[in-house]
Amino acid sequence: MSEKPVLMPKMGESIAEATIIRWLKNEGDKVEKDEPLVEIATDKVDSEIPSTEAGILVKKLYNDGDVVKVGEPVAMISASGAAAAVAPTAPVAQSVETAAAEIEKTIPAPAAPVVAAAPISGDRFYSPLVMNIARTEGISMSELETIPGTGKEGRVTKSDILAWVKNRGNAPAASATPAANNTPAAVVNSTPAIKEAPKAPAVSLNAGDEIVEMDRVRKLIADHMVMSKSVSPHVTSFVEADVTNLVLWRDKIKNDFKKREGENITFTPIFIEAVARAIKDFPMINISVDGDKIIRRKNINIGMAAAQPSGNLIVPVIKNADTMNLLGLTRTVNDLANRARANKLVPDEIQGGTYTITNVGSFGNVMGTPIINQPQVAILAVGAIRKKPAVLETEFGDVIAIRHMMFLSHSYDHRVVDGALGGMFVRRVADYLEQWDVNREI
Repeated sequence: MSEKPVLMPKMGESIAEATIIRWLKNEGDKVEKDEPLVEIATDKVDSEIPSTEAGILVKKLYNDGDVVKVGEPVAMISASGAAAAVAPTAPVAQSVETAAAEIEKTIPAPAAPVVAAAPISGDRFYSPLVMNIARTEGISMSELETIPGTGKEGRVTKSDILAWVKNRGNAPAASATPAANNTPAAVVNSTPAIKEAPKAPAVSLNAGDEIVEMDRVRKLIADHMVMSKSVSPHVTSFVEADVTNLVLWRDKIKNDFKKREGENITFTPIFIEAVARAIKDFPMINISVDGDKIIRRKNINIGMAAAQPSGNLIVPVIKNADTMNLLGLTRTVNDLANRARANKLVPDEIQGGTYTITNVGSFGNVMGTPIINQPQVAILAVGAIRKKPAVLETEFGDVIAIRHMMFLSHSYDHRVVDGALGGMFVRRVADYLEQWDVNREI
């Protein structure tokens, strides 16, 4: 009987591991090729692993809640249907264990951590899982930065931080006190004390209070937001835009567009088009930071924050948005938004974003101060469009008129985006919206 492994698939350029949520099949069950075996979750999206073979599930190599690295086997499938009617016997189980052991031998062991190579800057990326373990174990950011990482590009993995916690109390006492050497005492005493990360205050409960457990997605969002604020010094610039021409144009064409295309045209693809054009004018907004290096992105991939029925947010990404016309953007935005609400997105559709837009106006808000979606360096919040009196300059003098106005709120990482660049970028987005051609065809 031939047995083959089912591997944890690659689900995106930044995803290195996933968590087993629930097995859909039991050991001994018959499975068809491409039939879902197990539900998994990453810090981005939930998904399923299908069987790569038709046969019998003879062994689960992980349990619910276990974290599995990409490329590792999660189960063993018998390619023969001979054992379908009988439960696995001891010899079969033994052969499965042997096969699993052989597979493990083919997986390269992580390189031994080199303490001297541990980065000392605060710009190293940490996954939400590692950050959560650090908070639970009371590990400060300064201590976290000293942990040697065996992951890609020196990143700290779950195994690295758990090993650090296990050996935390076993460090030799002599390491805290300098051995006899020639270091002047004044130099030793001048070393600044390491400031511990602030801890959340204790919360008291009152009569009638209800405790609601965060769901898994909300915990991941919370971890990501805290990480973003700790990594990037946020600055926000605001611009008020007169979008009267844009509103009048959409009102004029939306009914015919719906009849012709069978779907609505919203303001979102228009905002995305304006942002993509502004990024081409100011490409240093379309970057990421890696330590003391700046990664300038070639592609313009714009994420749009979408609310799910649960109240959680997800950010599907429009890849190469600058290469699409307005009709293509509209179709892509509607498709991604509909599937985001139905939780039908695949992992690749929420990966690779280089800039993000969030529409706070959909909740009736006029402006906001959004948090950067790491590892990006900027995010734009578009506010509600409202009629307001505004002063217009005409050839006959200034007049007051009723105009459609909106605020654009641009948050950016002040490590690499200064106020001039951040302010000019959002002003350019506003210019593209204000200069809308009322006779434009789509």
